[in-house]
Amino acid sequence: MPDPRFFQTLSPLTVAALAEKIGGEAVRGGEVVISAVAPLSTADRGAIAFLGDRKFAAALAETQAGCVIVPASAVEAAPAGAAVIVSGEAQAAWARASALLHQAIRLERAASVTDVVEDDSVVIEPGVVLGEGVRIGRGTRIGANTVVGPGVQIGRDCLIGANVSIGFALLGDRVKLLSGARIGEAGFGAAGSKAGPVDIPQLGRVILQDGVTVGANSCIDRGAYGDTVIGENTKIDNLVMIGHNCVIGRNNLMAGHVGLAGSVTTGDNCIFGGRAGVGDHITIGEGARVAAGGGVLADVPPGETWSGYPAKPLRQSLREAIWLAKQASQKKGAKES
Repeated sequence: MPDPRFFQTLSPLTVAALAEKIGGEAVRGGEVVISAVAPLSTADRGAIAFLGDRKFAAALAETQAGCVIVPASAVEAAPAGAAVIVSGEAQAAWARASALLHQAIRLERAASVTDVVEDDSVVIEPGVVLGEGVRIGRGTRIGANTVVGPGVQIGRDCLIGANVSIGFALLGDRVKLLSGARIGEAGFGAAGSKAGPVDIPQLGRVILQDGVTVGANSCIDRGAYGDTVIGENTKIDNLVMIGHNCVIGRNNLMAGHVGLAGSVTTGDNCIFGGRAGVGDHITIGEGARVAAGGGVLADVPPGETWSGYPAKPLRQSLREAIWLAKQASQKKGAKES
């Protein structure tokens, strides 16, 4: 279930009613009542999940979901105890169901400063807007014109710069967010449908552990259903992009313009040079390094340094670059002669 500090769960619906609203067909268990959405692996009897790819067939067979959305070819593979909705665009149908069952809590009223701060040591600069349910620990300073959304929890001795926006987030102690940082915006997710791409509601959170620093104008998206997590003492430079559901280890260093696609996992003590990029669902091992400008499209083993595009182990990348330069030089010499 999405965190109730950030998301409101709306009225439950029967499977038959859901099917009608999301463009599917209820072929089994139309009377079952559904109150939430969830992935196949974590869904319970009150939740609806979907099968978007055959590689998740095992998860479908084991799911505890009360209802599953599947293509017509997978009806027989659905668990016997689950209601079934058939759809040719299962993920898009699930996204529509998400919007019917859950709604982000919006910033409709500002809270009183005295209601949200731990004590008088908290400094709130001019123009700050604080949502209801916010909590701010002692010794923290919130910069001018920053917006802190409903339910956000900020620890002690944090330093939040000017014009920062924070939503759907839990911050530990001694966290620093420099000016213009955007924490907790919706992750990029869209499902194809006959009517065009459908936004997938992002129902997760951002968790910044103790001692994290986030540079100016950097963005950290909240999770699609689980959480985006930044580990203790990780330092992030300006203009860095971290996609939804990334899990970053402790003591990572990320230079400017680094970009991590969704669901990247890094170990502790990893280093990313400027403009390094990492594709989705990739694991960077503990102590690994990605050189500036590197484009990582495969898992990086612990302790290794990769560079180039597509990124490879450093020595291999350098050998290939030298070989290519020699070939180009030889061809140039041949033409001149």
